[in-house]
Amino acid sequence: MKIAVCVTIRNEESSISKLIEALLSQSKKPDEIVFVDGGSTDKTVEIIRHYQQKDSRIKLFTGEFSRSKGRNYSVEIARDPIIAMTDAGCTPQKHWLKRIAEPFKNPKVEMVAGFYKMMGETALQRAAKVFLGVTSRKFNVNFLPSTRSVAFKKELWEKVGGFPEALEDTAEDTVFNNKVVESGSRIVRVKNALVEWGMPNSLGAVINKMYRYAKGDAKTKLWLSKSKGLMSHNIKVLSIFPRYLIGLWLILSVVTKQVSPIWIIFLILLYSFWAFRKVYLEENNLFAGLWGVVLQYCGDFAVMTGFLRGLR
Repeated sequence: MKIAVCVTIRNEESSISKLIEALLSQSKKPDEIVFVDGGSTDKTVEIIRHYQQKDSRIKLFTGEFSRSKGRNYSVEIARDPIIAMTDAGCTPQKHWLKRIAEPFKNPKVEMVAGFYKMMGETALQRAAKVFLGVTSRKFNVNFLPSTRSVAFKKELWEKVGGFPEALEDTAEDTVFNNKVVESGSRIVRVKNALVEWGMPNSLGAVINKMYRYAKGDAKTKLWLSKSKGLMSHNIKVLSIFPRYLIGLWLILSVVTKQVSPIWIIFLILLYSFWAFRKVYLEENNLFAGLWGVVLQYCGDFAVMTGFLRGLR
């Protein structure tokens, strides 16, 4: 079974060597590794070319590619019938490719969803896991595949029309994978086909990701889906707005002395406890839980802003 690994990149100087080393040391060797660079201005391309001299399986293509166009181009030029994808900034574990390729022995399988292990040692990074990804205990049969760890038949990519090139910056994999689900294609989910995904190490970086994710989700215009139903990202974002509208109404009511200030204090404490609890239950760490409160409030405003920007 021949399989190509396709990766889109841009300015990944600090992480690209680690990714390449991980791909070259897989227990199942990829037949080709295709990198599509979207216009790096650092030493990313130079580093990849260095590895090309050592291993002819590594292919590199450069140009003014958006992420969606880069993904489609990498799949188009790959010679092999099965495509595995991971993202820059991720590091596949040693048996990742072997485990994500195994289900294709059944000819009816068209896509395999692997998973990711979110990495981070600081309390902030541990809290960020809950806001930026799907935690391990929430991985189930409805998990929507992510390009951090996925494999699919090239013919499936052709059938659903590839990645949506109108979405240039984020959420293109959400639309692609949702189209696969809607098509009724056979998807197998393999929890131990793992890549390691490093969490941002600053508050600003976490908030920026939340903003970009919300903006991208809004641009997809996906509200109801076969995989998520009423729990789509966009509907979850919509649920944030009423919380703050109620809060604003309460503040105005306090100012006009129609409501006691105790109600605002009570709701703030209740919302803060909820944010603390959802992180603490995942990480079992007091300081991560406290960071969860900070990320909840900061993230809410970042998500609402990004969502409105995406709709516009």
